[in-house]
Amino acid sequence: MNSNRRKRSLGLVLVFFVCMIGFSTPFQQFAAFPNELRLFSGQLKRLQYGVPVQAEVTVDPHMLHVNGSSEHSLSVNLSKPLSLQPSHSGQTNMQVKLFGKIPFKTVKVNVVPDLRVIPGGQTIGVKVRSAGVLVVGHHQVVDGSGAKHSPGEVAGLKLGDLITRINGTPVNEVHRIGKMCEEYGMTKRPLQITYKRGGQLNDTELKPIFDADDRAWRLGLYIRDSAAGVGTLTFYAPDQGVYGALGHVITDMDTQTPIEVGEGQILQSSVTSINKSQTGEPGEKRAHFVKEGKILGSIERNTQFGIFGKMDEEPEHSFSGKSLPVAFAEDVKEGPAQILTVVNAQKVERFDINIVHVSKQSGPATKGMVIKITDKRLINKTGGIVQGMSGSPIIQDGKLVGAVTHVFVNDPTSGYGCFIEWMLQDAGVLKKESPPNQNEAA
Repeated sequence: MNSNRRKRSLGLVLVFFVCMIGFSTPFQQFAAFPNELRLFSGQLKRLQYGVPVQAEVTVDPHMLHVNGSSEHSLSVNLSKPLSLQPSHSGQTNMQVKLFGKIPFKTVKVNVVPDLRVIPGGQTIGVKVRSAGVLVVGHHQVVDGSGAKHSPGEVAGLKLGDLITRINGTPVNEVHRIGKMCEEYGMTKRPLQITYKRGGQLNDTELKPIFDADDRAWRLGLYIRDSAAGVGTLTFYAPDQGVYGALGHVITDMDTQTPIEVGEGQILQSSVTSINKSQTGEPGEKRAHFVKEGKILGSIERNTQFGIFGKMDEEPEHSFSGKSLPVAFAEDVKEGPAQILTVVNAQKVERFDINIVHVSKQSGPATKGMVIKITDKRLINKTGGIVQGMSGSPIIQDGKLVGAVTHVFVNDPTSGYGCFIEWMLQDAGVLKKESPPNQNEAA
């Protein structure tokens, strides 16, 4: 009987110690040891786990050097930073044995080709023509009897619909639709409308009405075929001849639907003044296009991470003209950083910020980090983040890590940023892949 009690007591003590070990900081740091790592070829990466344990690390020295050593196996103290430097791209494994004997982890190491881009910061003019004509509203047409109708609404067209064809003919200019309405007035044949809604193509039939006041045939729709504005260039990739800007999707001002780009250009722009941000009221950059005949680049894609397209030469007025390495999403950390942006004319300046929160994202998603402006010069000039600053590159530890995207309305000194990795993927210069799971237990 006493023996059974002693066994139960011993079991409870062991359970207690196992629980204590499980919640201890060293054990949690062990559990956070990655199963997979992504590295850029030639770039040094430091891992910090702070575990007071001696370990043996085994790698392929032709692909990966540990702590500057070209040895196959190396004894390391995991309480100190572990530096890894790959020599060329490919896949390899890193084996870790505790005390040189106990197998602990085999880490898959994926090395991708080194990637460097020139950070932007320049204010740019943006001109976009949609891949169709966007429905932004309905209006009532007064017919000859005085009755009011909206032919477009009767045809089932809604705000945000993109009209792509009429009578089988592609349309992307408003003035062309006016001519088609006139043709209806002569033939009385209903217009065959093809439109896109939610990514799906649909067809409907529309009969314009002769407006007794304007003496013209009307659709009963407010439509738009283009948009223009100001933003900030994020990066230029000279090896690929492409750029990325804005850090967020361009949406129609009335319907808030993303604009499907038919064609577009970015142009040089110069900041003339700034309307400062205040609590509850975001400010904005006021700018005008410079050398409007000279196009800096084309706009080929409009995604949730910005606009992207071709750029044949390095844009003028860059901060240094030097290319920088880029960081994977999992390498961005909380702490000091800088942004590059323009607050006067065309001069790109560097301002201090703090990355106060980093989201662990398993795939492309917006709002990757929360940033706070700490530079008093910038706060005095702009009040914080203003419209037109979106796309301003974020630099941390000498690497391009992201871009400014949105301002917090109730605190304009703070806002969101997106990871540069997602922008580089949409630009086509970085292979799309999910970041490794960093938090699986051994």
